[in-house]
Amino acid sequence: MTVKITVQKIKSLIKNQAVGKYAVGNGLYFRVSAEGSAFFIVRYMSHGKRKEMTLGKYPDISLVDAKLKAAQIKVDLNNDGVDPLEERKRLDNETLKTVNDLAEDWLQECEKRLKHPNIPRRIYTKDLAPYFGGLAIEKVNPRDIRGAIQRIAQRDRPSIANDALMYCKQLFRHAIKLDLRTSNPAEAFNVSDAGGVE
Repeated sequence: MTVKITVQKIKSLIKNQAVGKYAVGNGLYFRVSAEGSAFFIVRYMSHGKRKEMTLGKYPDISLVDAKLKAAQIKVDLNNDGVDPLEERKRLDNETLKTVNDLAEDWLQECEKRLKHPNIPRRIYTKDLAPYFGGLAIEKVNPRDIRGAIQRIAQRDRPSIANDALMYCKQLFRHAIKLDLRTSNPAEAFNVSDAGGVE
């Protein structure tokens, strides 16, 4: 006999510690574990394989929200072939959020190919990071680059300003390579915008 899952029924199942998996509909299930935790899962087919994904714990996710999420998963699968488990893995791997995160990734590559990787690290850390290191990668604009370079040049450090501009260009090319930006905010600048010809 199929039991209609309602909020009252969920509360009753939890209270009675009724371990099991209960069908809600549209591939959505409510599950009570032997440890007493309660959560929603969705079952679906992707590329001919049956898969199961946890949507969240109850009451962190409501019955209504779980139904909406399950329905959206079905729509995404049917329309775009998007496997939510694979998409979740992809999102978990997206750790480069700020310019500092991007710079660390770029500087690790510099360590592999440069004889003196401490130079770009020092210039980034000391001269660039204080101005835009904490910004989201996509939020940095040419005015941010110009401001950082001008501050270095104003302290009578033309060669450092030139190097900083070169590193900005490389850093944001790295962002483009990783598909984190579509344009380079430093690309339009040249040595005359920084320290001038040395």
